[in-house]
Amino acid sequence: MSAQSGQPGAGDFDFFVGRWRVHHRRLNERLAGCKDWTEFMGLCDTRKILDGLGNIDDNLLELPGDTYRAVTLRTYNPKTLQWAIWWLDGRNPSALDPPMVGRFENAVGTFYANDTLKGRPIRVRFLWTMPAADRPRWEQAFSADDGATWETNWIMDFTRDDESRFSQGENK
Repeated sequence: MSAQSGQPGAGDFDFFVGRWRVHHRRLNERLAGCKDWTEFMGLCDTRKILDGLGNIDDNLLELPGDTYRAVTLRTYNPKTLQWAIWWLDGRNPSALDPPMVGRFENAVGTFYANDTLKGRPIRVRFLWTMPAADRPRWEQAFSADDGATWETNWIMDFTRDDESRFSQGENK
């Protein structure tokens, strides 16, 4: 029996299990009034862990001039009914970002964390939405004024790619 059964919210990320092609759109400078974006592609492979109370994804980000790998770890706490999300960037594999904490309400996942950018405190927000059937979108935004205003600085649009051989370091 899966731990997921009978746990409200534990299946929130079930839509994301599988392989994806990812269209990235990333703001070139954050919280600096920048209007220039870089677009690039990537791959993502997500699977469940912890008997359904978590998932992990392996990412290949084809950033021009700096292709790299990264991992997202998500765990669900049935006591708080919240998810915690950690990002591990392969370019700095000994440092986890602070966990983003939140939940899904009305089919939108909203997650927050406190962090720093160039030595100053910021709020970080992740939004997970489904603007089209089976086409999830993730957005990251930063706030330098404790959430009064937000600057979206990274958008990922996912397209299912179950034909890809991407996993465990192998890709097309």
